[in-house]
Amino acid sequence: MVESANTRALVLFSGGQDSTVCLAWALARYDVVETVGFDYGQAHAVELDCRRKLLDGLAAFSGWGKKLGSDHMISLSELGRISETALTREVEIEMDENGLPTTFVPGRNLLFFTYAAALGYRRGATVLVGGMCETDYSGYPDCRSETIAALEKAIALGMDKPFALETPLMWIDKAATWALARELGGDRLVELIVEESHTCYRGDREHRHPWGYGCGACPACELRARGHAAFIAAGA
Repeated sequence: MVESANTRALVLFSGGQDSTVCLAWALARYDVVETVGFDYGQAHAVELDCRRKLLDGLAAFSGWGKKLGSDHMISLSELGRISETALTREVEIEMDENGLPTTFVPGRNLLFFTYAAALGYRRGATVLVGGMCETDYSGYPDCRSETIAALEKAIALGMDKPFALETPLMWIDKAATWALARELGGDRLVELIVEESHTCYRGDREHRHPWGYGCGACPACELRARGHAAFIAAGA
């Protein structure tokens, strides 16, 4: 028997901090939670290697293990092939002439949600959860609330079925994301995110910082570090 739409969720799960918090958020709300990752030729593909340890770690939390359903991996290699970005090529991380950072992969989140919807349609999951954020972010236009709202409408029309695109981090900063992790799973979840999740654009898993592993210099590391520092300063 397939659960009704409001009890089954599909989480876009990269292996990063934000998607891990979103997965915990979904596990606290839905009866069955499946996950989907995307291999698009990202330079920091080590994030995909982190997914299994994170899933195992989350499954050990009381009540969450029985909710975790199937994990899926989808190859989007063509996206990487046509993208001239710092995440898919040997390109410097800097601001491009269009005013966006070179880490912006055009169409990435649009494709992620569209593929997730196609998978969710078959799996009976019409709640799709993503870690997009308009508060602490790099200006990516496909992370904006307006974009997600338009995409939700387009997916529902195109699938002829109501889909909900949930973005629990949309209006909170990175410090609040760390705080949400503690609220959902206590210090144990915070520590799991520190040790096992990956954010660094350079794929650095050698250098350990109070906030986790990374080069410490790329925009993703700087954002994660600032958020963690603010989280600690706030009396974590």
